[in-house]
Amino acid sequence: MTENLDLALRVFAAACAYIEDAGLSRQVEWQRSRRFPEFNESDFLRETAWVILCTGFREEIVRRVFNHVSLCFCDWESSHAIVTSARTCHATAMAAFRNERKLTAILRTAQYVDEAGFDTVKRRVLENPIPELRKLPYIGPITAWHLAKNLGFDVAKPDRHLVRLSSWVKYPDPHDLCSTIAISTGNSVSVVDTILWRYVADRPAEARSICT
Repeated sequence: MTENLDLALRVFAAACAYIEDAGLSRQVEWQRSRRFPEFNESDFLRETAWVILCTGFREEIVRRVFNHVSLCFCDWESSHAIVTSARTCHATAMAAFRNERKLTAILRTAQYVDEAGFDTVKRRVLENPIPELRKLPYIGPITAWHLAKNLGFDVAKPDRHLVRLSSWVKYPDPHDLCSTIAISTGNSVSVVDTILWRYVADRPAEARSICT
C-alpha cells in the first residue's frame, strides 16, 4: 500500500503543477470554497443545471454556453421565477443549447423545488445526499456524486477519468484514492478530486506515463 500511495502522490504532484502552469487555480479555489450545509436555492439550481448539461458532453462545450443558459433561466434567482417563465426560459435557452431533454430536465428540477419548497429539499439532501440527489431528473448514480461535490459534499465523483486513474495506481475506487491523498496532503477529498480530474481529463497520456 505504501508503494501505491507513493505513486498516487507522484501523480498528484504532477497534477498540482499542471493546474498551476495552466492557470487553472481558480477552479480549485472555487471547489475549496464550497461548504455543504451552506448552499442556497440559487446554488442548488445552478449546480444541478451544470451537472445536467455536462452529462455526456465535454465540460468546455458547456462552459461556453452556460452564462447564456443561466440568463435564460432567470440567472437561477429562484425555482418559482423559472417555473413562472418556463416556456420563455426553455425557448431562449434552446438558441444556445439545442438539447430539449436536458433543458426540460432543468425545468422539472425547478418545478420539484418550487412544489416541495427549497427548505424541504435542502433538509432531505443534507440528511441523505446521494439518494435524494438521484431523485432529480437526469441525475444518475455517477452524476449524483458530481452534484454533491459541487454543492460542497466532501466526496470524489466516480467518473471515467478518476476510475481509470484509480485502476492505474491500484486503488479500489476514486473515493479511496482521493481520501488517501487528502489525508496525506491536508486537502479535502473534493479538492483532490478536482485537481486529479482536471489533470487526467486534459493530460491522460502524461498521467498514464507516470503510472507505468
